[in-house]
Amino acid sequence: MPAIIPTTFLLIASNVFMTFAWYAHLKNLSGRPWYIAALASWGIALFEYVLQVPANRIGYTELTLPQLKMLQEVITLSVFVPFSVFYMQKPLKLDYLWAALCMLGAIYFVFRTPDTQ
Repeated sequence: MPAIIPTTFLLIASNVFMTFAWYAHLKNLSGRPWYIAALASWGIALFEYVLQVPANRIGYTELTLPQLKMLQEVITLSVFVPFSVFYMQKPLKLDYLWAALCMLGAIYFVFRTPDTQ
């Protein structure tokens, strides 16, 4: 199995935890002191790192560092938009489409030529 497959799935799962760690406290803990939100976020972020570190190690066996980073950014946007719309109840904006198209351009340029590690 190509390394990009488990890397992608691990990064998706990692990003779900990351997005909740970074932003869910804005909705769920808005009335609590910031340090309570920070502790809760750190607890959630632990699961992010448990998935993200092996994802990057696996991915780096076949992908270059820029390819790995760009994959991460595309996944981050792909996870953040549904989180923003469905969980945080924010409106879907056309700007998300433009951002996604910019990311596709970045993906093209980072993956278009093979690069040695």
